Amino acid sequence: MLKTNLPNLKKPIRLISFLSFSFLTVTFSIAQDAEDGIPTDEALVAAGEKLYNANCTQCHAINEVVIGPALKDVHERQSKDWLIAWIRNSQKVIQSGDEYANEIYEQYNKTAMPVYPFSDEEITSILAYIKVESDKEPVAEVTVAEGGSVGSQASGPVVSESYITAILIVLVVVLVLILLVLGLIVNVLTKYIKDQKELDEADAEIVNQKVDLLAFVKSDFVIGSVIFIFTAIALKTVIDGVFTIGVQQGYQPTQPIAFSHEIHAGQYEIECQYCHTGVTLGKSANIPSANICMNCHTAIKTESPEIQKIYAAIDYNASTGEYGENTKPIEWVRIHNLPDLAYFNHAQHVKVGGLECQDCHGPIEEMEVVYQHAELTMGWCINCHRETEVNSKGNAYYDKLVKLHKENSKEPMTVEDIGGLECAKCHY
Repeated sequence: MLKTNLPNLKKPIRLISFLSFSFLTVTFSIAQDAEDGIPTDEALVAAGEKLYNANCTQCHAINEVVIGPALKDVHERQSKDWLIAWIRNSQKVIQSGDEYANEIYEQYNKTAMPVYPFSDEEITSILAYIKVESDKEPVAEVTVAEGGSVGSQASGPVVSESYITAILIVLVVVLVLILLVLGLIVNVLTKYIKDQKELDEADAEIVNQKVDLLAFVKSDFVIGSVIFIFTAIALKTVIDGVFTIGVQQGYQPTQPIAFSHEIHAGQYEIECQYCHTGVTLGKSANIPSANICMNCHTAIKTESPEIQKIYAAIDYNASTGEYGENTKPIEWVRIHNLPDLAYFNHAQHVKVGGLECQDCHGPIEEMEVVYQHAELTMGWCINCHRETEVNSKGNAYYDKLVKLHKENSKEPMTVEDIGGLECAKCHY
């Protein structure tokens, strides 16, 4: 009779069970992705997020209706192939007679979605991002703090301006009371000393002396002090005035159409590059054309008086959806101006330098009416070049410069270190 050594089989059996369970888990996970054909690995989702933010947020949100439908679980409503065809060219799908496509088109006021020349992989990455976001809990709405600015909950205690003002008033009152008390003490002591009969002549003269205010005002000290203070204030005013020539910080002109960045860039989180298309391509960020406005406003806020101004400029009939030939430019007022002798390139700073729009233009997403946030002076630019580190990651152009800099300095390489303070950089 054969005897089996059962105790020695326990470990192999456990190992086989573990491997089988792991295999089934991975297989099930792959099967889930294979079910809708949309994988959700991190790299794909990250790429999809960039494409989504740059192209989709002006018309769509995950959990709420904007111009188009909410995109939550859109991968469960239609197949991946259908979604790819729809995103690439929705009008083609509608014209094919697709019932669901025509239902959506009618439901959302026949608003046509732009044609996107994306590859299948790019559209799949967008769908992967939407799929991941659909599984998350909806984010609570951003609260508007008192004063109208959008913000999140403060991380620490906040002292209100009224509280600080009250403290200053209390301190002034206390100071006045102290001066009054000191004046009373001086009067009491003076009266007490006067009542003393044993004062000699010198002490009595000091106690009984009177202040001649008119003589004090006419003294050389007072006259000289007044002249000096007046001259210093006048000189300081003149110098400040000279240094502010051409500086328009705070400039906030009235525009021909009341466009709100707070609503578009803040509330609806439309990317700046969607309207200012040249910011990563060349020197100027460019003023958006009315065609960009009409991507949304053929269907949104059509009754608004401000939108009617756009229609009038491009000769658009909202009731018929037709364009005329009597067009005229919208005369926007330029806010940020640099002198002709200074050269500035948006693409160099935004695309290569990696700067955000807010670095120079301030909290643009909170501005109902845009104003010039920064000084935009030569000194302001130079200070930025002295303090800003060069974003050299992934850019082979800087490899040798980074190597040379590390050999001679332990500090991070700034724009100043690569010639950012040379006159010819901005004046040529």
